[in-house]
Amino acid sequence: MSLTVVFTGGGTGGHIYPGLAIADEFRRLCSENGKDCKIVWIGSSSGMDKKIVEKSGSVDKFYGIPAGKLRRYFSFKNFIDVFKIFAGFIAAFFILCKIKPSIVFSKGGFVSVPPCFAAKLLKIAVFTHECDFSPGLATKLNSKFAKRILLSYEQTSNFFSENNKKKLIVTGNPVRPVFYNANSDEGKKFLGLTINNEKPILVVVGGSLGAKQINQFVLENLDYLCENFVVVHQTGADGFSLFANVSKENYKVYPFIYNEMPNVLATADVVLSRAGANSIWECAVLGKPMVLVPLCGSGTRGDQLENAKFFEQKGAAVVLAGENATNENLICALEQMKKSENRLLASNAAKQMTCGKFPAEDIANLIYSEVFL
Repeated sequence: MSLTVVFTGGGTGGHIYPGLAIADEFRRLCSENGKDCKIVWIGSSSGMDKKIVEKSGSVDKFYGIPAGKLRRYFSFKNFIDVFKIFAGFIAAFFILCKIKPSIVFSKGGFVSVPPCFAAKLLKIAVFTHECDFSPGLATKLNSKFAKRILLSYEQTSNFFSENNKKKLIVTGNPVRPVFYNANSDEGKKFLGLTINNEKPILVVVGGSLGAKQINQFVLENLDYLCENFVVVHQTGADGFSLFANVSKENYKVYPFIYNEMPNVLATADVVLSRAGANSIWECAVLGKPMVLVPLCGSGTRGDQLENAKFFEQKGAAVVLAGENATNENLICALEQMKKSENRLLASNAAKQMTCGKFPAEDIANLIYSEVFL
């Protein structure tokens, strides 16, 4: 008899890609043990969720539900989104009644709350994972419905009540398995670089949607960057027009890299990036020194800054945040990273943070045990 497992989460790629990594590992476990399973994803009916999930080939069926954003600040949109959240709950409730899953696994994001609440009412086990240093609002709500709360950082347990602490398991942050087998030579071939390139390679990424602040850094310091590094720049779709016509030696520009990103990151001597949980843990798996420019200000709850500071404390990154995010400090940080001994120290620190763990596999094992054992 085939059992069904539901994954939920979305709104950004950061809530989707790690879930897909776990789904792939769970399917592998089922196949190796002769178990028949069906994997379903419940995500937002608008936005990128459906496209990313279906393109991955990791799930058997995608269901879209209305999704309202959970805001911590006053906005008239909150009134509209209350109705979206309620509609999402009704839709999720009937989907779960129809497919009767054995478990609902949440990777976070505002779209995950209605399915987790509906699962609790239907007495379906809920597991939820928090990728950031401090729990987001969705995780705080989902934790009330969850049987297990999975964390990327041991220190995150301090944000939970004593009643919830018995549910906590520190697993680390799931990273797609392909990153563990990334090949720098293949990455250089994709980029059209020689295997023994003389200049260090700087890979610049700003998340799946790009980052205006990082793109501006590149634009204002392009001469310096190309003189000292081979620059591989993922701009994001919105930022590509600024750089599409740049013809400069040692500069490779792309709107978005997906399938080749593990190999491209493997080529990097230094990574300049935002501090989203997935990006920095992917770099950690590959042992890459980082210069991090976390998203700050009123539009964020500060999760990227917390992530970045943690990596900086461990010696794996240099952080440029707030008033310190200047051209002068960027050049200073990169000058330090040009020194091979500094890169080696940061690389070793990054590798040490993963400690040879495979969180996607570990989480898949937890789900498998809940469903089949």
